[in-house]
Amino acid sequence: MSTSNFSYAQATDLIQTLYHADYTPDTDDSIPRFNLDGELGVLVNTGNTSAASVKAAVNADHETETWSSVYFAELLYKESATIGATRDISAQRFYSSAQFDYKLVANGRRVFMYGDYEDDRFTGYEHRASLAAGYSERLWRNEDSEFRYSIGPGYSFIEAVADNNTMVNDGVIVRASAEYRYRWSSGAKLRQFLSTEAGEENTKSRSETSLSANVFGSLAMKLSFILNHETDTAENIAPLSTETSVALVYQFF
Repeated sequence: MSTSNFSYAQATDLIQTLYHADYTPDTDDSIPRFNLDGELGVLVNTGNTSAASVKAAVNADHETETWSSVYFAELLYKESATIGATRDISAQRFYSSAQFDYKLVANGRRVFMYGDYEDDRFTGYEHRASLAAGYSERLWRNEDSEFRYSIGPGYSFIEAVADNNTMVNDGVIVRASAEYRYRWSSGAKLRQFLSTEAGEENTKSRSETSLSANVFGSLAMKLSFILNHETDTAENIAPLSTETSVALVYQFF
């Protein structure tokens, strides 16, 4: 056995031991399978200060014999105003992404294609998008937990606002992501997602931690904490932004 193969086997065994002792490779209890969740959080204030915020999201995954696909779309909007003042919009963002994993012969090993699009008026961009492809692997999936990761090269397409000349528009990137999920017998779910897109001039990273618990039937309450960080931002834009939200989630399928 070569040194590289031995090191890979050791790393895999370590991850399996840390996260779950009962490891089972790339097994699916039902194929084909399609899951669709809708998320909505609304906050409205009235009185001396009126404010409104809306966060809506759709998350779906589709499993077949040869493909494993994940789709996501999110809308965030916030505005506020005092009596007699003009309403001030403090957040307005639309983000969508999709990843398609093609399953190889070996259990858990795949090749992936990824794409996303973001329109956020408070980042110094008109819009931006990225495409990537490469290798992904689901190290395990069982009734309690699962862990997967992906890594590969790609390209980022960025359109800056008219008065922003300091930001790089386009460039080659390396994208990596990892996701861990855990499910309790009560129906509660934990999800930890990490991703990074590293380019020559800028590195964009995202962390999302969420915990959801069933309310009744297909309805659940979800608490999320999101971190977004960039190494090169426009003037007057903080490199780190955080978002904490509580929302209702309904599982359609």
